[in-house]
Order: sequence, then structure tokens, then C-alpha cells
Amino acid sequence: MDLSIFGYDFMMRALIGALIIGVAAPSVGVFLVQKRMALIGDGIGHVALTGVAVGFLMGTSPVWTAVVVTIVGAVAIELIRERGKASGDIALALLFYGGIAGGVVLIGMSAGKSNTSLMSYLFGSLVTTSAEDLRTIAILGALVTVLMVVLRPWLFAASQDEEYAKVSGVPVRFLNMLLAVTTAVTVTVAMRAVGLLLISALLVVPVATMQQFARGFTVTMFGAMGFGVVAAGSGVVVAGVGDLPPGAMIVLMALGLFVVVAVVTAVVKIARRVKPALVATAVPEPLDCRLDKAA
Repeated sequence: MDLSIFGYDFMMRALIGALIIGVAAPSVGVFLVQKRMALIGDGIGHVALTGVAVGFLMGTSPVWTAVVVTIVGAVAIELIRERGKASGDIALALLFYGGIAGGVVLIGMSAGKSNTSLMSYLFGSLVTTSAEDLRTIAILGALVTVLMVVLRPWLFAASQDEEYAKVSGVPVRFLNMLLAVTTAVTVTVAMRAVGLLLISALLVVPVATMQQFARGFTVTMFGAMGFGVVAAGSGVVVAGVGDLPPGAMIVLMALGLFVVVAVVTAVVKIARRVKPALVATAVPEPLDCRLDKAA
């Protein structure tokens, strides 16, 4: 395997950015899975498309306009969900349709912007990550990860049982808003790596992989972050060597890890069930029992 391509600065920036996102995304995703809101990343990704389009239209950085728009959208959807005006799936549908429709209209209004620019945000374009982009990814990714780790006990309580958490004095509303905002930030940061249409996979798949065999929330969280790093790093390496799209390869690596863990877990479970049966048939009867039968 020829790794000489990683001697170039742009590939090293791509690898470092992917590793940061590989840690940050599952740290948020583990709480979304716990709240049964695994697909919210897709919804916010569609809203981020509107934010990117606003950046194109205004001639400013699409990343920062996407951050602002997705935070507003995430907070709005959390308020709708909290007040019971619409169920979770309807709220997500509002994000899906409104976000993508607004993005398409605004992209059509922005003159001089090619489809290539938009495609880099839809499907990721790690190799075009600049030094400034990497600093943004590092700062926001580190902020998200630290918040999720430090506030882990309270976020878990709010995600597991909101009513009990409220009775226990946990600031559930604040934590739900914080989770919505950090999800929005994670989506916009990760759109350069895996793209807005694939970001939900990096939020959810490493968590689902770890849940197959982990016991305990803390182990699941940190294990998912580890799987995220492995998927992101290996995806960039394979993409760089094979001249393939990095975002899609990261997702495929995450899915590949899920399949491998699923197969190994199934084999281990079967082996554990079969082993006692084999031991029982292999143990000889005591000598006195055999003598009684012969008599």
C-alpha cells in the first residue's frame, strides 16, 4: 500500500480533520440514539443545506452561515417537540422538507456558483480542507466532545427518562437545547468530511456497533468514539490510496465495522450456547452409576 500521498499537506489536513470528527460525532450520536432521535442528523443536514446556500448568496463562508442556520433550526425543532405541537417524526419531516426546499431555492438565486461547490458540501470534500477549515473543525470538534464528556451523567439522565430527571432536579430543558445545538454544530463541522447527506451515519453507526456487545452507557460512549476514529482514519487512508471519495469511504468503513462486529458477536453467542452442551455430553458418568445400570 503506497502511503506516499500522505506526504502532502492537504492529505494530512484531511486525515486530522476526519479523526477529530470521528471522535466528536459519536460523542453526540450516543445521546441521540438514547433519545430515539437517530435520524435528526439527516434533518439538520437538510437545514444546513439552506445555511450553505445563504453563504453562497451572501458571498461569505458557508460553514459559519450553516452553523447559524442549523442552530436556529435545531432549537426551533426542539421547542416544537418539547411543547408537543408535533410528534418527533413530524418534526423531523419539517426539517427535511423545509431545509432542502429552502436550500434549492437559495442556490438557484445565487449567481456564479457551480454545482461542484454544492456537491462538495452534500457529499464531503476533505481534500479541499484548508488550514483555516482545520482550525475551525478542531475548535468546534473539541468543544463538542468536551461538553458531551463532562455533562455525560446529566445528558444521560435527560435522555433516558425526562420526567424522572425533572423530578430529580436535572435541568432537562437546558440539556435538550444544548444537545440540539451541539448536534447542529457537529453536522456543520462534519459536512466537509462526509457531507450533509451522509453525516447521520457517522453519528449513529459507531454507536450501533458498540451497542452490540457493550454493557453500560459510559463504555458504549467511549467505545463508539473509538470506532468513529477507526472508521474515519481508515476511510481517509483507503480513499487517499485508491483515489476514492473520502466521505463515502468513511461511511462504508463504519458500516463494515458494524457488520464485522455483528458477525463476531453472533459467532461468540452461538459458541457460548454450544459449549455447555458439548461439555455435558463429553463428561462420563460416575463409576457407581454405570455399575448400577449394569446390575
